[in-house]
Amino acid sequence: MSTSKRFTRFLANLNLTAEQLNDAQTKYDNVAKKLHSHYFTTPFTGSTRKLIGSYGKGTAVRPPRDVDILFLLPKATWDRYQSRTGNRQSQLLQEVRGILQERYPATSIRGDGQVVVVPFRNGHSVEVLPGWRTNNDKYFVPNTHDGGRWQTVDHDAEINYIRDSDERSNGNTRNLIKMLKAWQRDCSVPIKSLVLELRSVNFLHTWSYYNKSALYYDWMVRDFFTELIKFNDGTCTMPGTDEKIEYGNAWLSKAESALARAQKACEFEGSKEERKATEEWRKIFGAQYEF
Repeated sequence: MSTSKRFTRFLANLNLTAEQLNDAQTKYDNVAKKLHSHYFTTPFTGSTRKLIGSYGKGTAVRPPRDVDILFLLPKATWDRYQSRTGNRQSQLLQEVRGILQERYPATSIRGDGQVVVVPFRNGHSVEVLPGWRTNNDKYFVPNTHDGGRWQTVDHDAEINYIRDSDERSNGNTRNLIKMLKAWQRDCSVPIKSLVLELRSVNFLHTWSYYNKSALYYDWMVRDFFTELIKFNDGTCTMPGTDEKIEYGNAWLSKAESALARAQKACEFEGSKEERKATEEWRKIFGAQYEF
């Protein structure tokens, strides 16, 4: 089987099934409906919840991970919390937690930094980020760390950042991110998915073959790891805000191993030793990469 066909099959194995997509939507809609019924008197239409994270960006992979939603609270709730003292952000998360606990009394719901986590026993868990839309179409959200603060984020800009790169690159941005998430999971790589996303966009912005077909995916993976290694301990600015994301370096040795294997795999691809190439790709991506 050709390089192109093997990578195409690999991506098909990473794509969520219709059943998994339905599971995600059922769970996040039910969570949002419960919150909506508490904070609003209007019927739920979906307008008070926004998909963010991998589902919002179109980079979710199989097996399912968390599905993230931003739940938009009414202004009255903002006014109420502005009059409070102490860690108001933690108080907000505990309020949201208590509301959801009514709907899921047997579930161990918890607040975690910025979100409330609803850990369902099977399929997806739901992470809820409560917040408000600002006058400039960004969002105020809670951050409970270091005594608590309100933080400005721009999830629309993050989503558009991936979308625009994906359109420019003929679908290669999302495909690269999905493959890297398989590496992250299968090799237990201590790197944030956000870092993989940001670096994928930046890499493809300058890569010579950014919009080529899956025939070039072996080179794309190899060259991505080459560039990623150069950015250990680096930073990147979040789309839409001035927040700096630190890459760290805990992942460096695993990226170096992945690069060495990708280089071998590319050599095998070049000499038409497809089975040997597949063995090397599986060391990076796991069993979802098939011969």
